[in-house]
Amino acid sequence: MLIKVKVFPSSKKEEILKKSNDSFEIKVKEKPIHNKANKRIIELLADYFNVKEQNIRIIRGLKQRNKICEIKQ
Repeated sequence: MLIKVKVFPSSKKEEILKKSNDSFEIKVKEKPIHNKANKRIIELLADYFNVKEQNIRIIRGLKQRNKICEIKQ
């Protein structure tokens, strides 16, 4: 399954907002330095979809706010 993710790094609180079936907004506390925000996004998505972190991959937008993630169930 592919989903679109819009990321808000350096937020005061962490949350996942579902905008539609395949579109999410994610707020993370981490800064977008040394891939820390991306790692936290994967952790939050794994929790949200109840899958292992190894089953989630960012396939587009590693260094951008808008990303496309692949989730293997």
